[in-house]
Amino acid sequence: MTYLVTGAAGFIGYHTALRLLEAGETVVGIDNLSPYYSVELKRERLDELRRFPAFTFHEVDLADRGALAKALAGVPIRRIIHLAAQAGVRYSLEHPEEYVSANLAGHVEMLEFHRSRREAVESMVYASSSSVYGGNTKMPFAESDPVDRPVSLYAATKRADELMSHTYAHLFGLRLTGLRFFTVYGPSGRPDMAMWIFTEAILAGKPIQVFNYGKMQRDFTYIDDIVTGVLAVAARPPTVEPPHRVYNIGNNRPEEVMHVIELIEEATGRKAEKELLPLQPGDVPATYADITALSTDYGFRPTTPIEVGIPRFVEWFLRRRH
Repeated sequence: MTYLVTGAAGFIGYHTALRLLEAGETVVGIDNLSPYYSVELKRERLDELRRFPAFTFHEVDLADRGALAKALAGVPIRRIIHLAAQAGVRYSLEHPEEYVSANLAGHVEMLEFHRSRREAVESMVYASSSSVYGGNTKMPFAESDPVDRPVSLYAATKRADELMSHTYAHLFGLRLTGLRFFTVYGPSGRPDMAMWIFTEAILAGKPIQVFNYGKMQRDFTYIDDIVTGVLAVAARPPTVEPPHRVYNIGNNRPEEVMHVIELIEEATGRKAEKELLPLQPGDVPATYADITALSTDYGFRPTTPIEVGIPRFVEWFLRRRH
């Protein structure tokens, strides 16, 4: 079985590729090594993956029309896990063109690649986001809830990816599954995410910015649980007609951001200096995943509470820091 993993140098892509390689699968990794955050960290992840002979890597920008097909000419692919995207809600306020390029043009390129090989490729799993729920106040968020009022361009591009995927499934019979990720964290996480930012600032004795005056909740989901869900879905494509489904994938347990800070303080042995600020444009005060559908269809059960996951992240962070 040969898997194509896009965004292989990214946080979720790296962990997904690593799990597959450890299980004896063959993985072809794609990434454009965007400088949105540390390219050094991305190269460290790739170095870990290159320890496996069954891993090959191609530096490709998916928005470059035809580049993926050219790079993978003659390479047999059975399953696609499409995780490459321009991330970040706040960044999208100042750099909209990067989201149009990576998240819209790049997603269409992946759909076209799948279409060109639809006889050989079993299915494609792609990354959506909890941000598509916008300012919904009904909790928990369910897949049947309205998602037509995004509050950031990032969210709008992710919703557009879902709609385009449905269209390709309808027109061409492509077997596609979108996963709405809820605040993923863990070792080798992203430096632009709260877990990294808080830990780094606390260790440096610097104040941390806590938005919405600390009244924030997030459904923090540990990376190992995410990867388990991704691979379960990749192994069994949808059988509905048209063959496209969208699922929430989260911890099903919203956490107060203040509690997260307390756990980081315990793990680092340092106290945080907090700067309380208003809610930022594009942010939402709370997220909470209803995972009934994914649990029913794939047996998905997250097993890592933040009381376990946060100390693991801090331990990794300290090792890398030293």
